[in-house]
Amino acid sequence: MSSFKVVNKHYSFSTKGAIEFIDLTDKVQEAVSSAGIRNGLVHVFAPHATGILILTENDYGLLNDIKAFLEKIVPVQGAYQHPSNAYAHLRSVLLPPDKTLPVIDGHVEFGTWQSLLFVETDVYPRKRTVLIQVMGET
Repeated sequence: MSSFKVVNKHYSFSTKGAIEFIDLTDKVQEAVSSAGIRNGLVHVFAPHATGILILTENDYGLLNDIKAFLEKIVPVQGAYQHPSNAYAHLRSVLLPPDKTLPVIDGHVEFGTWQSLLFVETDVYPRKRTVLIQVMGET
């Protein structure tokens, strides 16, 4: 007989500044595997005002395209009222700070080319943490 379980994990890492991509795919799968959840959900949340999470292909050319897109839609130079890093905050409001993925038979279900990436939008290197919550039946 299965039971319902919730497991919370934290994963910390450092970034180098805007716009950097950190692949979290393996860390999320490790959290799910160690949680012992067979079927359920994994929710990943970045509790930062200038950090976002995206599901996309981890391809160098595509990541450069995403970087160029963010730089074009919200340029560094602008008539911003917030001091120093308004553009980092504006970039981060375009995409969410969280993702929820299904867990089936103990594995996170990603699409064929999908990876879960943290995108640093801030100006300076930062120490970042994501919260990984795994919930479901054991």
